[in-house]
Amino acid sequence: MLNLTHLNSFVMLRQTGSFTAAAARLGVGQSTVTQHIQRLEKSLGCQLVLRDTHQVRLTGEGEALLGYAQGMLELDGKVTALFGEGRLRGRLRLGVSEDLVANRLTAILEDFARLHPLVDLELTVALSAVLYQMQDVGELDLVLAKRHLGESRGQLLYREPLVWLARDPELILSRGGAVPLLTFPAPSITRRAAQEALDRGQVPWRIVCTCGSLSGLTAAARAGMGILVQPRSMAPPGLKEFTAGRLPRLDDVEFVLVPSRNADAALTAALSRLIVARIAPSAHQ
Repeated sequence: MLNLTHLNSFVMLRQTGSFTAAAARLGVGQSTVTQHIQRLEKSLGCQLVLRDTHQVRLTGEGEALLGYAQGMLELDGKVTALFGEGRLRGRLRLGVSEDLVANRLTAILEDFARLHPLVDLELTVALSAVLYQMQDVGELDLVLAKRHLGESRGQLLYREPLVWLARDPELILSRGGAVPLLTFPAPSITRRAAQEALDRGQVPWRIVCTCGSLSGLTAAARAGMGILVQPRSMAPPGLKEFTAGRLPRLDDVEFVLVPSRNADAALTAALSRLIVARIAPSAHQ
């Protein structure tokens, strides 16, 4: 009989590619993950993981086991959710900032659906400021979004620099005149950050494209229409960051998790744990 705890460590190791990262997400010590893998290998009588100084990779046997391990863990989660004393039921309304959706949301939703199949999760994607407005009037139970520096709303997950991006930064600047901005509609945290930075530097600007979706703004930037502001780790492919000093420095932005006061505490806590495990540790790896 395979140990599900050992299998969980094995799957997390495959997802993160690192014993240290796997341990952080599981909330255990690195030595514990190592022991789990060793015991799993001993029980199966084969090597599952290749270790070197740079990365962790699965052997052929490890790759063959991966699908079965994921299936066993998924089934265990469903059975626990259906028959366990702590099973969760109900509806949870989650609001997520537009730029986070394309980067880190899929794995979180997969894990939550697997662990809590009786919970109906309603997802709203919008600008951070709009999500906060919806939460204030009782339309959302949990918000994952950005906030300005100095604000105290929510649990801080991590902080990251905002950067100026364009298809060809030097070509954009060589045109002269007001800086052409590609922005979300107001209210938008990145829009405000760009405008305030340019105003502080006494650099003239104009908005040449406004769009509510990141994919639309990215298309405009790739077409060379102007400059987009995004968190550094979320810079879309095909865009280049401006060299330091070419434009005024942007403030950092903070990513936060904000539960509503009247929401089901058990549901928000369950999803919050997954979000913190998936987002907060990975920001510092």
